[in-house]
Amino acid sequence: MPKRINPATIPTKVGTGYPAPHDEPCKHRERKRLGDAANLTQFGVNLLRLPPGAWSSQRHWHTSEDEFVFVVAGEVVLVTDEGEEVLRAGECAGFKANEPNGHHLQNRSQHDALLLEVGARSERDGVTYSDIDMALDEDGRYTHRDGRPYA
Repeated sequence: MPKRINPATIPTKVGTGYPAPHDEPCKHRERKRLGDAANLTQFGVNLLRLPPGAWSSQRHWHTSEDEFVFVVAGEVVLVTDEGEEVLRAGECAGFKANEPNGHHLQNRSQHDALLLEVGARSERDGVTYSDIDMALDEDGRYTHRDGRPYA
């Protein structure tokens, strides 16, 4: 069985599952799940395209999953608790699980940015969103920080 994966043949997921209005900055992001195409079970790999103005996510951190991003083409602004850093093609960043330093990427340029995202596939992972009243519980449901579900 061939192992070669052609990203052009993988379905593209556009947008996010975030509840409104938190979905707005991520509505135009595009992900191709390369890890799923390879039937990987221990970690995921996504090819992420951020058009100008798009965000990768709301600023967040995971309780159980490490994350790693590599900029393939273009440039993005990495936003963390420490501030902002520009990442260009060939540069990367990593985020250790359970370190409460929210992060995300913004494309503030006039050109598309293309990134590889690599992360663990923890069965039960919580996510805290640093700048908004939202969390993702260990069962994969979006809630307010006090635990109330979004409608």
